[in-house]
Amino acid sequence: MEKTSNTQLQRKLKARHMSMIAIGGAIGTGLFLASGKVIHDAGPGGALLSYIVIGIMVYFLMTSLGELTTFIPVSGSFSTYSSKFVDPALGFALGWNYWYNWAITLAVDIATASMLMQYWFPQVSSIVWSSIFLVLLFLLNYVSVRVYGESEYWFSFIKVATVIIFLIVGVLTIFGIMGSEAIGFKNFALDGGPFHGGFFAILGVFMIAGFSFQGTEIVGVAAGESENPRENVPKSIRQVFWRILLFYVLAIFVIGLLIPYTDPRLLNESESVAYSPFTLVFERAGLAFAASVMNAVILTSVLSAGNSGMYVATRMLWSLAKEGQAPKIFAKLNQRGVPIFALLLTALVGALTFLSSLFGDKTVYTWLINASGLSGFIAWVGIAISHYRFRKAYVAQGRDLNDLPYRAKWYPFGPLFAFALCMVIILGQNIEAIQQGNWLEMAETYITLPVFLVIWLGYKWVKKTKVIPLHEIQFDELKKEVK
Repeated sequence: MEKTSNTQLQRKLKARHMSMIAIGGAIGTGLFLASGKVIHDAGPGGALLSYIVIGIMVYFLMTSLGELTTFIPVSGSFSTYSSKFVDPALGFALGWNYWYNWAITLAVDIATASMLMQYWFPQVSSIVWSSIFLVLLFLLNYVSVRVYGESEYWFSFIKVATVIIFLIVGVLTIFGIMGSEAIGFKNFALDGGPFHGGFFAILGVFMIAGFSFQGTEIVGVAAGESENPRENVPKSIRQVFWRILLFYVLAIFVIGLLIPYTDPRLLNESESVAYSPFTLVFERAGLAFAASVMNAVILTSVLSAGNSGMYVATRMLWSLAKEGQAPKIFAKLNQRGVPIFALLLTALVGALTFLSSLFGDKTVYTWLINASGLSGFIAWVGIAISHYRFRKAYVAQGRDLNDLPYRAKWYPFGPLFAFALCMVIILGQNIEAIQQGNWLEMAETYITLPVFLVIWLGYKWVKKTKVIPLHEIQFDELKKEVK
């Protein structure tokens, strides 16, 4: 266990915190708002297929992360694993890429939360709400890791309860017990069948589905502050598959049955809570207050994302400083074991990014957001590569796989499948722009890739790092560091 001192984080996250952090990262506005567009673009069958395939990929990623985090539970997570099992330059680039991604996403969450408050208080300036939410999230992270864990537990509990109630109401509506007559399966065969738009429509939906699952890897960062990571992390990982099946696949199935994919409201281009597929289903069941309730649920979902974003960005920056890959000041902790300077910088970047959205023509803000767009998928690629190299080195050194606290199934298929699909999603983000030769759109979409490569190769050139040979990976030393 990591010692509680002025240089080590405190292991205060309980099993229930870890479990809810794992599922909380997977349920967000991607399900509550974006799922309607997915069904509209690819049809109910195409949407189901996309979420099932992406869900399987995420499951393999989580089992890979589970094997790594139970063996070496550190807050640097895949950044540390890439540094130790692949190349320090890759770990450096992944760590800074991930910190930047969540620091910028924090600004998006703050802006979204303030917009949601306009639903009830249109006369109050969004700056007021943004300031309140930024201070709230800062305090939840500043007090202690246990306060973060407890707040995230309740944020996630609200989301989970909403999906369960939605599924119950949806099934009752399908069979005509609530709302009008029984709808049956006719919407699945509507106007061209369940797979509307063909292959390219489904490929486009893969991108949206992938973004919906961003954040599931947060449990790997939280493992560094778990009371008992060797038991709590595998338990959380094992629950991920069934929760993905329940919360995403069944939700998409219910929406596809009840709302025709041709319904223009599913596009929800204004991202209005009134056209959330969840709101549409509740209203079909005769629940007039649906929009107001879903607005509150989506608000908690956005605050949950901001809460977790601030947490993981802070821990990643702390870990980089501990590894000597960031200024030492960010490795300092307060008496409650919180990386206070890392937290302050993360909050400051989030606040400045949000302010950039209020001035000028929002060009700076747009480019900042675009620059973080692919960061989550790059992190997933890092997890797959790290696990593949970890297992290869473990076997090459003659170690017994039965000694691992948790072992991912289907190796090497799992990490290889996840790696390949992530690369397809990354490269296929804007196929239309590539086909049309639209260089500005391509630059806006893919700016993350050259930035990541510059950081990776620049560090490699300056520090003269090399890919670590399998026989030179120091497993025993790494385990001692976290005891």
